[in-house]
Amino acid sequence: MRALGRRAAIGVCALMLAAPALAHGGHHHAHEPPGWTWDPWITAPLAVSALLFGIGWALLQARSGQGSAALRRRAWLFAAGWLLLAGALVSPLHEAGERSFAAHMFEHELLMLAAAPLLVLAEPLAVILWAFPLGARKALGGAGAMPLIASTWGAMTQPLTATAMQAAALWLWHMPALFDRALANEGWHAAQHASFLVSALFFWTAMLGRRGRQSSASAARAVAALCLFATSVLSGALGALMAFSESPWYAGYARLGMAPFGLSPAEDQQLAGLIMWVPGGLVHAAAALVLVRGLLVAPPARRMADAL
Repeated sequence: MRALGRRAAIGVCALMLAAPALAHGGHHHAHEPPGWTWDPWITAPLAVSALLFGIGWALLQARSGQGSAALRRRAWLFAAGWLLLAGALVSPLHEAGERSFAAHMFEHELLMLAAAPLLVLAEPLAVILWAFPLGARKALGGAGAMPLIASTWGAMTQPLTATAMQAAALWLWHMPALFDRALANEGWHAAQHASFLVSALFFWTAMLGRRGRQSSASAARAVAALCLFATSVLSGALGALMAFSESPWYAGYARLGMAPFGLSPAEDQQLAGLIMWVPGGLVHAAAALVLVRGLLVAPPARRMADAL
């Protein structure tokens, strides 16, 4: 039931987690300091997701015995991911991204490199499912067992597919034509933020999710490590292109002139490129090394089973 519920709830949870990214707030005056964003399109989904997780967690905690430690670990991971998500989208950083490409990039990196993997590690879908009445849980479980949903979920959480999807989101949305359109139009900006967050959730689910049988688990772990290294190179290459560019790529930021902290548009872009290049590359490379270490220190019996 839990496995079916996890699949069935993906649509509900993805919408809850992605909806805060659908708005980027209103434009503020250039000479005013950025403020907090209380847009209901951002705050309401954050509040609902926290409420549902809290209700589901409390019900599971009341029923659990020896599993309470694992539930507490899930709660801490979810809280950390949720706070980073809320901080990126509600704090002054969110509005600062309208004035500075570097701030905007830092916001995206928080979403994709910090909040998304923590939320995936928390495995919130099964917990959130328990916030619904029994009849709704059964309905969601039945929907999750439908071949179309199950096969789609399986395909989207394959390491190669998820890696390609996230790489496509990064490179396509950073093309000048699309990025300028996103800066100028709230609908396009909504699509950009949603694609970044959702692709990151699928990516980290593919990298960090459960592996199944030991033999297939080791193969999947090896593929995931390769995908993480590849992502480190792909995202790093895009960041390096920005960092070494001597002219701004995006007319939307170039028109604004000097960034609030005294950088020209070109320098602001170079800083944004460094933010994508260095932290992004380190996070993906470190995650890959953790997976490789798990393969190298596997027990002898498991290595023998993998060889057979």
